[in-house]
Amino acid sequence: MSNIKKLIKKLIKKFRSVPADFKYAELKTLLEYLGYEESNSGKTSGSRVRYIHPDLTPILIHKPHPGSEMKKYIIRELISKLEERGQL
Repeated sequence: MSNIKKLIKKLIKKFRSVPADFKYAELKTLLEYLGYEESNSGKTSGSRVRYIHPDLTPILIHKPHPGSEMKKYIIRELISKLEERGQL
């Protein structure tokens, strides 16, 4: 198994445990590995970020601020959505 796949496997395990310290950068890495591309709607989009997948409906989330840790309820919603799509 390649180092990237090992890293992603660890990241998915951490993500599924709904930790309080899961960072936005980790989420971005995970979603990009799953085929999503980050898309901001210009300078007025603020903290809203859309992740676009060529075959699926986009995922819209808010970047955490002022810190970088994702809220647990957002992680739970994303886990549910990604499981429904067969990506986790």
